[in-house]
Amino acid sequence: MHLRSNALHALCLAHPRDKVDAVQTLWNKSASWVLDTTQRIALPTEEALPGRPSTPRLVPPKEVVTRSPFTPQGLAGLIHAVCHIEFNAINLALDAVWRFENMPDNFYTDWMRVAFEESQHFELLHTLLQSLSYRYGDFDAHDGLWQMCEKTASDVLARMALVPRTLEARGLDATPLIQSKLRKANSLGALRAVEVLDVILRDEVGHVAIGNHWYRWLCEQRGLDPVLLYGELVQRYEAPRLKPPFNIQARKKAGFTDTELAYLLG
Repeated sequence: MHLRSNALHALCLAHPRDKVDAVQTLWNKSASWVLDTTQRIALPTEEALPGRPSTPRLVPPKEVVTRSPFTPQGLAGLIHAVCHIEFNAINLALDAVWRFENMPDNFYTDWMRVAFEESQHFELLHTLLQSLSYRYGDFDAHDGLWQMCEKTASDVLARMALVPRTLEARGLDATPLIQSKLRKANSLGALRAVEVLDVILRDEVGHVAIGNHWYRWLCEQRGLDPVLLYGELVQRYEAPRLKPPFNIQARKKAGFTDTELAYLLG
């Protein structure tokens, strides 16, 4: 079983259930993987990346309605927003596996594990969303994560810098704030969402740590300073400038150094 070509196949699947099943099957068959790390894998011409359903409708970030967890619809909308992030995160991890050749074996196993855990997160959130009589696709969403994925498609170093350790790391900061709002809502669905977010936050620390590890590894291979380079990459690729408050404890667990945290704080 060739890992990278199968990761591309999963990435191309549009239906969330099909994608989740493909990722979990691939992960569970890790003993039979062939790590074709040196092969450049061509994208089938008829396929568009990423595979995703016709809904949710994708709109500019400013047009996504902010949802309050204090109403049933608002709670569902908030859970849907996180569910959309996790669906995108599956695609981001799969894209890293198939797109970038000539990396160490652990790079591919790391990102396939991330894809598997993101698929579990999506399932947890979608199950909760369905318990509120909604489904993934019922609310508008934006495409910021995948757009950065496309911008960094030609350079694995830029990808590691600006997707896991920038955009996905924002989740480390945002999750406790979302949980605080959910606790105030104090409904059964809101409190269940807090529990699910505990699981996601725990795993996301590990995912960001993987991004940090491979970013630094690539900087070392190329003889580059990771702190100075990061600021250059943010400007070059027009990445969002992160603003406080930051979850310093979670970021330290994920491997951010004091110097990097000082940079974030300006």
